[in-house]
Amino acid sequence: MKIAIAGTGYVGLSLATLLSQKNEVVALDIVKEKVDKINNRISPIKDEYIEKFFKEKKLNLKCTLDYKEAFEGAKFVIIATPTNYDDETNYFDTSMVEDIIEKVISVGDPNTVMVVKSTIPVGFIDSVKEKYGIDNIFFSPEFLREGQALYDNLYPSRIIIGEKSKRAEEFALLLSECALKDNVAIKYMNSNEAEAVKLFANTYLALRVSYFNELDTYAEMKGLNTKDIIDGVCLDPRIGTHYNNPSFGYGGYCLPKDTKQLLANYKNVPQNMIEAIVNSNNTRKRHITDEILKRGPKTVGIYRLTMKSGSDNFRASAIFDIIRNLKYAGIDIIIYEPTLKEDKFEDYKIEHDLNSFKNNSDVILANRLNEELTDKIEKVYTRDIFFRD
Repeated sequence: MKIAIAGTGYVGLSLATLLSQKNEVVALDIVKEKVDKINNRISPIKDEYIEKFFKEKKLNLKCTLDYKEAFEGAKFVIIATPTNYDDETNYFDTSMVEDIIEKVISVGDPNTVMVVKSTIPVGFIDSVKEKYGIDNIFFSPEFLREGQALYDNLYPSRIIIGEKSKRAEEFALLLSECALKDNVAIKYMNSNEAEAVKLFANTYLALRVSYFNELDTYAEMKGLNTKDIIDGVCLDPRIGTHYNNPSFGYGGYCLPKDTKQLLANYKNVPQNMIEAIVNSNNTRKRHITDEILKRGPKTVGIYRLTMKSGSDNFRASAIFDIIRNLKYAGIDIIIYEPTLKEDKFEDYKIEHDLNSFKNNSDVILANRLNEELTDKIEKVYTRDIFFRD
């Protein structure tokens, strides 16, 4: 079976790698450098399992810049292009998804089924069916972690399909047959419910991050031991020991925009908690800024723009709001980020030499601690309690 995948970020590339074990997969991207890397089995993103599969597995995978080459003859077109949240309209910008839908329609094969993996607002699938006069499209949310996207496809927590049909069952079977986990839970539902599952799942994760961050803020300001409190709380099996390491705030591809989108979907629906989750993240970043300013630094060093261990992505990283807060307060900023080759990022200096970075920083801001900072630990400000995540 030929499967086309539009977009080769974490979602698209992990699915392309997964499905090309047993199917012909043609991936589409608009960046030639990424296309060339994938065709030469060099992963353009940091993901341990994708890199491993590229080296060790025989994959029937090709990447192209030509959408017609990708889409013609494909049974499924998986749409995995970004949807960024637009603060002016209070909704996702779905233009890149709709661009792919229009391209698939232009190829003219009514047997091609589009599966949207991009995160979308509740009601999107129904709206594009009406707008374009089509029925060959449904939504299937993804639940992946940056840096572990292929692993999460190989061992999925569940497969959610936003349609109840034979083609939906066929698509679910494609995913489950290529996974390594046995007896994967598969749930079929209507598109609106599937769209809501994605937003509510990510907002709950944001809630959990915010909860432990606010616990940590309380402990820090009251002079208490955060780790002891979290250990005691999380021994309750109903709470558990996962996803509980304090941070500078939630960021990344999904949580900031998905929480805001869910809040926008709550228009005319009573709520308090959803808005509080969005506001809590801003409060946490202001608190972190205040704690740094209390130290009276002239220069603050930012150790890594990436907020997670094992990730090379820093889009929408929570650290950026803290950097802007510090700059507004008149603090000089230098950044150590080994994935960047430039000497500047936006208006900030990039220091490529780690020792110079540490020596020139009055305070070193590290969302996640690393052993290469231990010789200057007295300068380091972090809320990393468990040295993971």
